[in-house]
Amino acid sequence: MYDREVRFRLEETRNNALIEFGEKGVMHFSSRRCTLLAISRSAAVLGILTQFRLPKSFYLDIPDARITKIGCVLMRVNGNNTVNVRFLRLVTPKEMNRVFAYSTHPRHKDVGLSIRD
Repeated sequence: MYDREVRFRLEETRNNALIEFGEKGVMHFSSRRCTLLAISRSAAVLGILTQFRLPKSFYLDIPDARITKIGCVLMRVNGNNTVNVRFLRLVTPKEMNRVFAYSTHPRHKDVGLSIRD
């Protein structure tokens, strides 16, 4: 499935994010902090601050940009405390603009939001 879809270019960003996943079945839902280091419409690179066992599928929340519950699939765990994930749905251009507007990366310092966003 993932080898046939369009690859979007990752753009660097720096946003606080939360990884949410179920532990011990459905009864207990956990969340861990992470940093969104790069994002595209179909994938992301997350920086994880502490070591913990990450499940194969989880949700990603970006609270500053008011984006919740993006379904993710773990693609690769890197040695430098980063992970590559694929989204289960494409992030809309409007959501991407909100991510960049709330980013602390120097490249996005001039990105603003519309009043209607």
